[in-house]
Amino acid sequence: MSRIIVTRRGRLLRTVAACAVLLALVGYVVAQLVTGGPGAPRCVVRANGESYSLSPEQAVNAATISAVGSARGLPERAVTIALATAMQESGLRNIHHGDRDSLGLFQQRPTQGWGTARQITDPVYASGRFYDHLVRVPGYSRLPLTVAAQKVQRSGFPQAYAKHEPDASLLASGLTGRAAGAFSCTKSPDDGKAGDPVAVRAKLAREFGSGAPATTMADTGRAGAVASRTVVVPVRADREAAPDEPARRGWELASWAVAHAAELRIERVSFGGRAWTAEDSADGWRASGREAAGDAAGTVRITTVR
Repeated sequence: MSRIIVTRRGRLLRTVAACAVLLALVGYVVAQLVTGGPGAPRCVVRANGESYSLSPEQAVNAATISAVGSARGLPERAVTIALATAMQESGLRNIHHGDRDSLGLFQQRPTQGWGTARQITDPVYASGRFYDHLVRVPGYSRLPLTVAAQKVQRSGFPQAYAKHEPDASLLASGLTGRAAGAFSCTKSPDDGKAGDPVAVRAKLAREFGSGAPATTMADTGRAGAVASRTVVVPVRADREAAPDEPARRGWELASWAVAHAAELRIERVSFGGRAWTAEDSADGWRASGREAAGDAAGTVRITTVR
């Protein structure tokens, strides 16, 4: 009898061990799918001795959330709240599933009046709807982040937003341009597809909305290069703006372009005498002499792959 018990116990232990190994393997596979695996392109924001890393997919969505907030003239605190909420609700991924009929970055529900499924899974629309509700919260910028987010989301786990506040705050500082040159991405090897500067201009116009900057096209000046591959974005400030506003606006637009580099086939972004290039993306922002004079005058240049 005791031998039977020992045998069964041994089988149980082996089964438990096998399950543990399987769960670990599943967890590893999921992590690789989410992050892209070792050596995959990554984006990172670094400021004040802190850093936060995210995938290109997450970076695109974060940049869109930031741009929509900027287009509405909202403070950085609003962007931080929105980013922390999306981090908790979807991991900054535009998912097409969730609890009941929840969808998208903020897990908004069609049956609760947030919009149609197609609208909610549009990051620009979803971000706008989040901000629509946030600005109706009295004194939201002075409230604890968990309180402000909960008044919009009505989540069953309101305290869950708190753990994302440090990372969301750091990410917002880079994407809004307050931390100059803090946001960068590494880019995957070129697959030979050309970029379209017209698509860059259209994306800028859609995500920044009425606050979108005026853009022009320019030749890159390289021998044999296709003309008008560079989108030129003048950075201007109104008379009542703070002295640092043009620089902050420039870094906001430059960071947005880098976040969208893989999607829009962007090979170079320059501003403030510094440049990010796809070829040397692992080095982040480096000193640039080529457009230093133009950059100093307040111009962001976004060059697509030819």
